[in-house]
Amino acid sequence: MSFHLILKYFPDLNDDSKEKMKNLFNLYENVNKKINLISRKDFDFFYERHVLHSLSISKVFRFKNNDDVMDLGTGGGFPGIPLAILFPDSNFFLVDSIKKKTDCLSEIVLDLNLPNVKVINARSETLDYKFDFIISRAVASLSKLDSWTKGKFKNNQRNGLICLKGGDLRNEIKGFENRLKTFNISNFFGEDFFSSKKIIFLEEKK
Repeated sequence: MSFHLILKYFPDLNDDSKEKMKNLFNLYENVNKKINLISRKDFDFFYERHVLHSLSISKVFRFKNNDDVMDLGTGGGFPGIPLAILFPDSNFFLVDSIKKKTDCLSEIVLDLNLPNVKVINARSETLDYKFDFIISRAVASLSKLDSWTKGKFKNNQRNGLICLKGGDLRNEIKGFENRLKTFNISNFFGEDFFSSKKIIFLEEKK
C-alpha cells in the first residue's frame, strides 16, 4: 500500500500524524465497500495518487494556526483530510453537495479524531462564511472555481484558490495569467504519476 512514500517525503511527521496517515488506508478501504469514494482501479495507489498528491500543497503553502481552509467539492476528502492531519492547528471545512459522500467523510473524520475538520453537506456558493484559502482537486475549470469562490475570502493579503490539476492547462488559464502562479509537483516528488501534475494558485480578484 506504499505508506513508505509518506515517510520518504515527510520524514519529520510526529507520531500522532504518522499514526493517522497510516490508518487512512484501512478506514478508506472499509468505507469504499459501501460507497465508491475512491476509484477501485486507483486503490492500489492510494498513498501515491491521493494522500501524497494532496500533501504536495504543503510543499508550497504552510497553513498557519487558525487559518480557515475550505476544501471545495471535497469528494473523497482529498486534499482536505491529509492536509488537516499535517496542519492540526488550522481549520478545514470539507464541503460537498453529495450527502452520501459527506456522511462517509464524517465517519472517517470521527474515526481519525480530527477536531480541526468540519464536514458540510452544501454547495460551496451557498455558504455564508469566509476563508483564508480554498483548496480543490480536479473539481471544475478555473473559470468556474473563480466564479464559485467570489466573495468567499477573508480580507487579507495571503488568500486565494489552490488547485491540484494535471495535463495541458494552456486554454484553461487564459485570461488569468496576471493572477496565477504555477508549481510543478515533479519538483517535489519523483514518481512518474506527478510528471504532469501541477499546483495552481489563483489570487483572489481584488
